[in-house]
Parts: sequence; structure tokens; C-alpha cells
Amino acid sequence: MSQAAKITDYHDLDGAEMLRVSDLHAFYGESHILHGVDFDVKRGELVTLLGRNGAGRSTTLKAIMNMVGRRTGSIVINGTETLGMKAHRIPRLGIGYCPEERGIFASLDVEENLLLPPTVRSGGMSIDEIYAMFPNLHERRRSQGTRLSGGEQQMLALARILRTGARMLLLDEITEGLAPVIVQVLGEVLVKLKARGMTIVLVEQNFRFAAPLADRHFVMEHGRIVEAISAAELPSRRDDLNSMLGV
Repeated sequence: MSQAAKITDYHDLDGAEMLRVSDLHAFYGESHILHGVDFDVKRGELVTLLGRNGAGRSTTLKAIMNMVGRRTGSIVINGTETLGMKAHRIPRLGIGYCPEERGIFASLDVEENLLLPPTVRSGGMSIDEIYAMFPNLHERRRSQGTRLSGGEQQMLALARILRTGARMLLLDEITEGLAPVIVQVLGEVLVKLKARGMTIVLVEQNFRFAAPLADRHFVMEHGRIVEAISAAELPSRRDDLNSMLGV
């Protein structure tokens, strides 16, 4: 199949499965962190991984990207089993990972940071599209990474991924420590990205931010998923969810 044909799959198969994680175990050295994680994400869906600190949410994203010591189980991305795949090849399946630490290049200005990532597939957003979505970055385009606020750094980290052509985003705690006005902007950006057909897996501690955005919520405890709650079920399950999350 040609590269062009592969890309049209994203639009032709809306609602098809983009990610399936089955019986996923992950280890750091001798530490067994994930204990049989199972969940799936449909194309164009936004799902959250919720849970208390240490539940395994961030490790799940890292395991999908093959950034843990050892993995067993199955991770199928857009129909391709990736458990045996080298870490540097996984983004070429159209996966963008935004880690909690952001990884901004401090010595480069905003626009240089945006121009740095390689294109992993066609369809990446242009610089002009990025600036339209993130007006703050346009205003600060000549500012070095060290001079950006935490919120601007988070916008830049997310914008860099959108330049690559990724169609599924793995986002780890993107609102942590940010002012409410920036959190609101990031929520509006996620709504726009979902409208563009992107698939999003969101690890988030701020449930008030995540609740109105997600199609489904997966609750993690002790390295496994213990509950799946749809957006429609959320009003009647909110008390249960608050209890599980310790809210």
C-alpha cells in the first residue's frame, strides 16, 4: 500500500480501532509497574487515563512508545503489532508523544523549535496553521525557550508534535501547574484537534479539565485498568469516580 493510501485510511475508517492495548505488562529493571493493562481507542476518539499518582498512567504512555525497560503483551497501532518495534520507528506510525517534562530546546527560539521535528507522515500542520491555533506562540516566535512561561512551553511542546503529521497524540499531564486561563486555551485546542479527526489519549490529574472533553474515561489502579466510563455514563457515575480518584 502506498504512503498516500495509508494516510487516507485515517479518514476512511473513522470509528475503526486506532489503538488496542492487551495484557500489557511493563517493567523498569526488577520493578513490575503495569500488570495487564487492557483498553482500546477508536479513531477520532479522545480518551483519558485517570488515577492517583503511581497508578501507572504515565508508564502506559511510555510503554506504548517503547520507552520502558521491558514490555510484554500486545500493542496494536492502526493494525500493526508494535511490541517488537524499535522506539524510533513508532512515531512513523503517526504517533505523537508529549511527555510531562516537555523537552523544549532552551537555546532555540519558538520558531526554531517548531521547525526542528522531522515529518513522520504528510498532513502535518504548517507554521501558519500552528500560529493560528496558538496565537501566543506567534507573538513569542523570536523568544528563546528559556524565556517562555510554563504555559507557553506546553503550547510549544504540543505544537511541535502537530508539525510532524501525527494523527494520534499521547499527552501526559499537559495542564499540570498551569494557570486556569492557559488550561482553558489547551482545552479549546484539544476540541479543535478532535474536530480535525485526531485521536487523543490524555493522562490527566485535572478531572474538571478532562471530563467535558473525553468520549471515555479509563480509571487505573495499581498498574491496571479497573473501570471504563463513557461520557454518557459520567453524570450517574461521578460519585464513584470521585471516590476512586480520591477527589
